[in-house]
Amino acid sequence: MVRRSRKNNISFVEKLSAYVSQSKSMPLIFAITVIGILFVLVRMKGIEQDYKLNEIQKIVDVHKIKNKELKALRARELSVKKLKAYAKQFDLQEPDDKRIIVIP
Repeated sequence: MVRRSRKNNISFVEKLSAYVSQSKSMPLIFAITVIGILFVLVRMKGIEQDYKLNEIQKIVDVHKIKNKELKALRARELSVKKLKAYAKQFDLQEPDDKRIIVIP
């Protein structure tokens, strides 16, 4: 029986360092690194835009509520009851036919 000689067990780290140090693998490593960095930057930009969008939506919601309140106030001020009260307070009368001017 012939004994086989043991092969030198090269660790994974040594194999990896030998592969990385080859000039053939450098473009691949560089490309993967650039793609990884770009992926992280795009994700960060997306999250930043999401925060800005949420802030803008909150501001829009506040302004919609204010707009509804102002419309309700305008409706109350221009109601028939209020207009009659203003007419009585300032002693206003309905215009005669002589006072109405029609512009063609």
